[in-house]
Amino acid sequence: MEEKYVCLTCGKTFYSGQGIILTVADRKLYFHSKACAYKFFKEVILNVDKDCISSTVKDVYKKYEDLAKKREENAKKKI
Repeated sequence: MEEKYVCLTCGKTFYSGQGIILTVADRKLYFHSKACAYKFFKEVILNVDKDCISSTVKDVYKKYEDLAKKREENAKKKI
């Protein structure tokens, strides 16, 4: 029998292979949809101490900014 999970955000049940299951800070988080995961993490980010997260945000932002530049350069090369 398939394992059932309960969405942390809305309480909806879902089966293994569906939804989003993440482990963050040694805690399993279960979400039945990306909308519920987004709602949860948006609240986490808005409530976290900005000194605690600012360097991580800068690092990840830089990573995606670099990827966007590479995509732009590759698009120019194809023309």
